Amino acid sequence: MKLAVIVGSTRQNRQTLKQAKWVLAEASKMDGVDAKLVDLKDFTLPFFGEPISPRYNPDRKIDEEVKPWLAALADADAFIFVTPEYNHSIPGVLKNAIDYLTSEMNHKPATIVSHGSVGGARAAVQLKEILSESRAVVIPQQVAFLGLSEGVDDEGNLSADLAANPYGPGAALKTALTELKWYSDALAKARNA
Repeated sequence: MKLAVIVGSTRQNRQTLKQAKWVLAEASKMDGVDAKLVDLKDFTLPFFGEPISPRYNPDRKIDEEVKPWLAALADADAFIFVTPEYNHSIPGVLKNAIDYLTSEMNHKPATIVSHGSVGGARAAVQLKEILSESRAVVIPQQVAFLGLSEGVDDEGNLSADLAANPYGPGAALKTALTELKWYSDALAKARNA
């Protein structure tokens, strides 16, 4: 499974990057998983303003600035969107980036790892709706992380206390990754059939 771990915030001093590093490290430990970090900060995406939705535009002309973003996701088999919660929702930069996507996510599984107030749960609920409209297959398992700033260091290492907790974020992430791999394998067979 080629996995794209998407960093959904570009803010200065963002906690999302260390959470994404944690996710990437855990995913990279799994057999059959080739995980890469895709950081929105590495892309210059103008506000989406195409005249027709990409899904319905067979003659789409893609801006040069947007092509690297689409290419970064095109070969992925699965996605993990790592997002904070801003004002009970996802960051605008993440929504804007998703608006450019079409076939890159079609019939591929996605899940969410969130953080913030109430673990970013309100952002995750909204992001599930957005991703399903993008034709991704949003799996039921997700991770809502409360207390991220104390629970993960800058290198993406989970604290010893949280790592030892059988009901904590480490266990939730392992379950989400296992499910994502199962869905990815099943959907890859269906797409190739």
